[in-house]
Amino acid sequence: MMSEAPPFWWEKPDWRAWALSPFSKIYGSVAGRRIRRAKPPTIPVPVLCIGNFTIGGAGKTPTSITFARAAISAGLTPGIVSRGYGGAFSGMHRVDPDHDSARLVGDEPLLLARHAAVIVTSDRFAAAQALQQSGCDFIIMDDGFQSARLHFDFALMVVDAGRGVGNGHVLPGGPLRAPLIDQLVRTDAVLKIGTANGADRVIRNAARAAKPIYEGVLKPISTSEIAGKRLLAFAGIGDPSKFFTTLREAGGIVEKTRAFPDHHPYTDENLAELAEAADRENLTPVTTAKDLVRLLDGSEAARAFAGRTSVLEVELVFNQPGAPARIIRETRDRARHRRRDAS
Repeated sequence: MMSEAPPFWWEKPDWRAWALSPFSKIYGSVAGRRIRRAKPPTIPVPVLCIGNFTIGGAGKTPTSITFARAAISAGLTPGIVSRGYGGAFSGMHRVDPDHDSARLVGDEPLLLARHAAVIVTSDRFAAAQALQQSGCDFIIMDDGFQSARLHFDFALMVVDAGRGVGNGHVLPGGPLRAPLIDQLVRTDAVLKIGTANGADRVIRNAARAAKPIYEGVLKPISTSEIAGKRLLAFAGIGDPSKFFTTLREAGGIVEKTRAFPDHHPYTDENLAELAEAADRENLTPVTTAKDLVRLLDGSEAARAFAGRTSVLEVELVFNQPGAPARIIRETRDRARHRRRDAS
């Protein structure tokens, strides 16, 4: 997975996208064929896939957390399968949020593990089996839509309202992981996060394909730490600008910003520069929950800087009341029909 997408991916197609189009065509042909011909292994319990069409952050982690909570509210015991991007663990590992580090398992699994059992591995089928054997009766697959490693009963594809699918080209000329039409064939519903119009192309295509479309926004859980304060905002996530906008909407006075690549491991030099900038203008450092877990997992200087840094935590709120519960019911119904048809 690329940690930093080229900026031209998110702009109108230019000469770079067109120059790479022969390679995009080859990559897209292979990826599309894999999606169309996929026959991944199944497990008895329902599997909900939270995916996205592109490389880069779209809001999958808060979406997975929302569905973990909704599953618990429905009386289920959810388990989450994650690849653990940004971590160094190469085998299969159940995440311990109290003792594991972001360097070992990745920052997102640590956040997810606060809400449900999480196993990180590239073998999503083995992870789902292990979660089922440990008592989980509903599996949430965080990403993995294109991998064909585990059958899912329902695929909810998350798209950022601002970025959409960028320039609309497939890797390496753009951010799409496979041709959009091939991905929509296996998509069961689309979730647009945010209020901008950058995702209009996806929404139009999904509507033409008769796919249900949901909408939601990421709202701060609390604004008390940042409202009215002069801020130095920094983030190493898929789209840091979205975080900076959320801070402003929450009442923070964002004086300076610093964007880092997704899953960025902060160095002491990075933090010294941030601390100097904050001290020089008497600003409050603020970052995301994902970035905080990496700071707490870093050097002594990183942990000290974490102690003086505010965090804006967000949660996904659907515009359609009851949407998560509805999707969970449909996922369970499809799993029952799958088991019945197989017997």
